[in-house]
Amino acid sequence: MSKLKIAILSYRSAPFGGGQGIYIHDISKALAIMGHEVEVISGPPYPNLSENVSLTKLPGLDLFQTFSFKKRLNIFLNKKNKKFIDFYEFISTLFGGFPEMRTFGERANNYLKANPGFDIVIDNQSLSYGLIAIEKRFPLIEIIHHPITKDYQYELKSSDKFLYRLSRHRWYSFLKMQKRVAKKLNTIITPSLNSLKDISVDFNVNKDNITVINNGLDIDIFIPHPEIKRKEHQLVTTASADVPLKGLDCTLKSLADLKNNFEDISLVVIGKIKKNGHTSRLIKKLGIQDRVSFKTGLTKSEIAKEYASSSIAVVSSLYEGFGYPVIEAMSCEIPLVATNSSSIPELVDKYATLIEPKDVTELSNSITNIFNNYEKYKEIAVRGRAYTIDNFNWLKITEEYENIIYKTIKKFKNADF
Repeated sequence: MSKLKIAILSYRSAPFGGGQGIYIHDISKALAIMGHEVEVISGPPYPNLSENVSLTKLPGLDLFQTFSFKKRLNIFLNKKNKKFIDFYEFISTLFGGFPEMRTFGERANNYLKANPGFDIVIDNQSLSYGLIAIEKRFPLIEIIHHPITKDYQYELKSSDKFLYRLSRHRWYSFLKMQKRVAKKLNTIITPSLNSLKDISVDFNVNKDNITVINNGLDIDIFIPHPEIKRKEHQLVTTASADVPLKGLDCTLKSLADLKNNFEDISLVVIGKIKKNGHTSRLIKKLGIQDRVSFKTGLTKSEIAKEYASSSIAVVSSLYEGFGYPVIEAMSCEIPLVATNSSSIPELVDKYATLIEPKDVTELSNSITNIFNNYEKYKEIAVRGRAYTIDNFNWLKITEEYENIIYKTIKKFKNADF
């Protein structure tokens, strides 16, 4: 098969603190290893990429680097050669919206007009209006990890306060655009069967246009570290965002319950929380400030070592389009407790203890059972790593991507516009 010039679009690609930056790094690296010329075209924050992948920066105003009105105003006023899209981005943000997907899509469309030499374009979940124009000129694959309607629904459920719900409605106003765009796109990849179902329902997309390909994992980095001694009653969890969807409340409440039975129990949270926000207040209310630590900006190797020094990994998410934390934990051979929710059961198979979301008692009982029968669950964790290697290695997954890429190019060339 011929080697291709591939453009990967990503409206934001933070290298730490979320799955998008991880995905962009990994898929671009994997396609480059297969011999393709890969260019990532990203808005800020920008990703860390491997040496064989090029990065083109499409700077917007990047207004979410601060929440100070004065600083945001200065950013806007200091922007030279302002265009309509810059005014739109500033005003929308000022009134509580999240316009980056739409504005990035327009900038990406303009960039691709000036740089037409790509064989295919892959977009990472912007679902912006610009994609409709791009798909007329290039073979296009859209990556939808899960419909953001789920984030919106869970945030509305978390509070009945009028002003909060109004702010969430304004923030998620981009969903109208995403719903319109998704059903116009010909080729969509999603990483789980659960996400396929949710995309088809929430975005009214024909299932025939959606292909399920799991995300991959760096199985040579997320490895066991037998040289690191596990802390007997240390738990570890990941919270890439301080939002209700991640279900951190349940883990914190369980920790508060368990401290009476395990005097030295503690929790490491890979992620950060909002200063004086809901989670911070809950930790103080539960009286577990001295038992919870937060670690941010960790490399993959450092995350693997956090798993190695802990005894149980907990994933209490209410929803995951593709749960990176569960396969990371499995790859690191740590006993795992996770919610029986969304994509998680299909990812973990039989290699995790599954609980109902938000069920603090069931989580506490599961953790206690693992502590009391640790050798049994260590053996399950060993088999879980073998399962992860077989199912989530990037070589296998990249071959599946290549098949869809070549089919999409062939279909585009045969299309009648």
